[in-house]
Amino acid sequence: MESGVLYLCATPIGNLDDITVRCLNTLRECDLIACEDTRHSKKLLTHFDIHKPLTSYFEHNRKEKGQYIINEIKSGKNVALITDAGTPAISDPGEDLVKMCIGEGVRVVPVPGSVALINALIISGQNTARFAFEGFLSMNKKSRYEHLESVKDDSHTLIFYEAPHKLVRTLNDMRKYFGNRSLSIVRELTKIHEECKFTTIDEAIAFYEETAPKGEYVLIVEGKNKDEIKDEQRQLADEMSIAEHVKMLMDSGHEKKDAMKIAAKERGLSKRDIYNQLIKEDTQ
Repeated sequence: MESGVLYLCATPIGNLDDITVRCLNTLRECDLIACEDTRHSKKLLTHFDIHKPLTSYFEHNRKEKGQYIINEIKSGKNVALITDAGTPAISDPGEDLVKMCIGEGVRVVPVPGSVALINALIISGQNTARFAFEGFLSMNKKSRYEHLESVKDDSHTLIFYEAPHKLVRTLNDMRKYFGNRSLSIVRELTKIHEECKFTTIDEAIAFYEETAPKGEYVLIVEGKNKDEIKDEQRQLADEMSIAEHVKMLMDSGHEKKDAMKIAAKERGLSKRDIYNQLIKEDTQ
């Protein structure tokens, strides 16, 4: 084991058998283990007969404790960072510690293992070729709506985390921005009550308004249908002149030649038709 390294150690998200040999070896050999909740992590470590000094590292102490951890590493110690479950630095204050380490020239090494979003995606039945992890939606209504607005037209699969007490509200907010899309709801991954529900946003709202949500949820939302995107682009194009359409595309960063080509495709015309119409509009 190298000296003066931060190891990001992925721990099980439920089933303890999912821990890797490499993770166990790293935790046994490191000098200090930083964890989200020392009481929670101590149970995991005791199960595997690992007895190392622990220090807490969580959202509300991440700045001062982050610097403490970096100082320990710079003194030659190896520190392992673990979260309550899964991979550190994903929707987790470990992200800030990694940035601090990079800024101070401290080496960071991943020790791979369980991550809820990937395990949920591969059993969801949704498109796995292109996807985006969106994390938790903000508690602030304005920020939450801005987030949903910013991704509502994305055609790739969207992945969200959500807590049970906020699930119904989140589903209702998604309905406003996404419409009634296909949705896979995964909960309690690798645990006794693991479940993947293949449904729609409307069906999910109706179900969870009658049945209290339990467990931690991963929501895998179908991306916007490409045909729907094309219809909306065509409708928007029909509401403006060709010159306005080309200008809008140029304002978004396209060269004129490319803007004409895109406008032609969105309007179902040839590039020559676009060129001739632009000349006609310029002379009017």
